[in-house]
Amino acid sequence: MSTLTQHLLARIEAHGPMTVADYMGEALLHPTLGYYTTRDPLGAAGDFTTAPEISQMFGELIGLSLAQAWLDQGARAPFTLAELGPGRGTLMDDILRATRAVPGFHAAAQIHLVEASPTLRAKQRDTLGDQVTWHDSLDTLPDQPLYLIANEFFDALPIRQYQRGSEGWHERLIAMRDGALAFALGPELPQLHLTHRLADTVQDNIVETCPQASAIADQIGTRIRDAGGAALLIDYGDWRAQGDTLQALQDHAFIDPLAAPGSSDLTAHVDFEALAQAAPCAHSRLTPQGVFLERLGITARAQALAANLSGAALASHIAAHRRLTHPEEMGNLFKVLALFPEGGTPPAGCTT
Repeated sequence: MSTLTQHLLARIEAHGPMTVADYMGEALLHPTLGYYTTRDPLGAAGDFTTAPEISQMFGELIGLSLAQAWLDQGARAPFTLAELGPGRGTLMDDILRATRAVPGFHAAAQIHLVEASPTLRAKQRDTLGDQVTWHDSLDTLPDQPLYLIANEFFDALPIRQYQRGSEGWHERLIAMRDGALAFALGPELPQLHLTHRLADTVQDNIVETCPQASAIADQIGTRIRDAGGAALLIDYGDWRAQGDTLQALQDHAFIDPLAAPGSSDLTAHVDFEALAQAAPCAHSRLTPQGVFLERLGITARAQALAANLSGAALASHIAAHRRLTHPEEMGNLFKVLALFPEGGTPPAGCTT
């Protein structure tokens, strides 16, 4: 039994069952025992691999999409180039390399990273040097045009789960059973914020909400509405969340979400409808990642890079292109939602 499991059981014994959101918050961000606060989770030695670690093409094309959005809005200076949950800094590094030739872009850009993990901040500094300002939240970003990327950020935010009853909703909780963590149901209560989900659910269906995600989408959208800019939100999920999507990854394999808090990655599918509704600015259609990247020219870029490769390096490059774009891999599972000013043009790769 892990130290964090013991801590959680003691908390439940003292205060009663906790919400799924509280459990995720402790498991991922406990100051000394949390998953993100104690390790680098990425790559072959970690528990999962994100798109920027698969191929440089992903970050290059995102960078050019954001740069075009900046040009479309008048190339205002200065502006904030921000990333939420930037991993090792690989994506931002690729963005900066790809946009080096865009006239005035680097001179106007101020790079800001929102990162909660001390371990990953150190990795980001190794990759990007001291040209970066770090933040614990969006609250401290400068008041100026914002061009933002969030790749696999929203999926790690704590969710709450509700199971529909005969008249109301039971909140799904984490309790203690036989000395171990276990799921339980709270009392059946009305949930006014789920009234709109009565039409597409039946008894025993599970619905997930993420208040923190909606609050962050509101912050991003407010900044874009007031000062201009654009955001690309890329994650796995769909337009509307339904069902139990809480999952845990350890050593690149799925495990029981309650089995190893603090040493496994916990995520849930993103409800893009909730993000779009929370943001007080325009939003694009929800676009599959593969379609988004193909619109930006990933196949041509892949062919150009392949011209200088052979053998194992070429095979790896071809596999990376397929993994990012093919419908049976990341191409359909991951989606892209763009935020931009009302009456404006969506970032390249997205449509309205």
